[in-house]
Amino acid sequence: MCIRDSSLGYDVMVGVEVLSKAQRDLLVEWLPDARVVRSHGWGLIATTVLEVTHGEERFIVKAGGESDHHIAREIRAHREWLGPWVETGRAPRLVAADVGAKLLVTRFLPGELVLDTAYAADPEVFRQAGELLAALHAQPAHAVHLDPDYEADANASILGWLAKDHGIHPEMVRRVREEIASWPTPPVTLVPTHGDFQPRNWLAEGMPGGRVEVRAIDFGRAALRTAMTDFVRSTTKVFRTAPVLEAAFFDGYGSDPREPAEWRRHRVRDAVGVSVWSHLVGAEEFEALGHLLLAELMT
Repeated sequence: MCIRDSSLGYDVMVGVEVLSKAQRDLLVEWLPDARVVRSHGWGLIATTVLEVTHGEERFIVKAGGESDHHIAREIRAHREWLGPWVETGRAPRLVAADVGAKLLVTRFLPGELVLDTAYAADPEVFRQAGELLAALHAQPAHAVHLDPDYEADANASILGWLAKDHGIHPEMVRRVREEIASWPTPPVTLVPTHGDFQPRNWLAEGMPGGRVEVRAIDFGRAALRTAMTDFVRSTTKVFRTAPVLEAAFFDGYGSDPREPAEWRRHRVRDAVGVSVWSHLVGAEEFEALGHLLLAELMT
């Protein structure tokens, strides 16, 4: 359903008032008869996520605000890395995208978010999630390469986070800085990564015969990184208290490649990043988790 907006001079879709004029122009061009069904945004970043209908089909529209830096990464992931998942129905198929306008449209992917459902305790869900991740990491992408600067750049990035406003105790900051200064910076192999691979970005759907099928969404943090970065979020949020799910996940992945020293570096960086980012956006629950992780790691 469309309505006439006299200030713009053309029809716009009901519910997309939060989008910029350029984004609305494109959306009317791509899906002229679309209607917004619901919003799926988390409200913590400058990205609007809308479920819309167009004819008999459903789509997801993602639009970035002025400060958004996620849409370009999501579009790149769709264009370059998600083929193995899309072809098996495990990730949404890209319909249209414009990096400059910070806008993309994908086909709607059915399923229930795993987070906070019965699926979140199902080892089969985690085994399939591990399989999915292995397929993403194993692609013979032309961009997979050995990066001699990755570790040094990652250290510099996390020190940059520590220079921002945060609530981490000064003594903890001193200890983290001291440890980072002692870390080696070997070259590492980079692969396509999801960047936030955890149950809140997995969908599960019951299938005939009692099977369950797991799918992945939300690629706004996708980038070329070390494979270990995709293990951090689930370790932080789930595996600390659910070793059975951890075992199922790495069974699906095919191995557990977490070398202890490198794995610690990733976990410390993530704990700092979670602590500082959540403080900046006012996400108190996440901030408390970040502080807890730092306390556990630095004892």
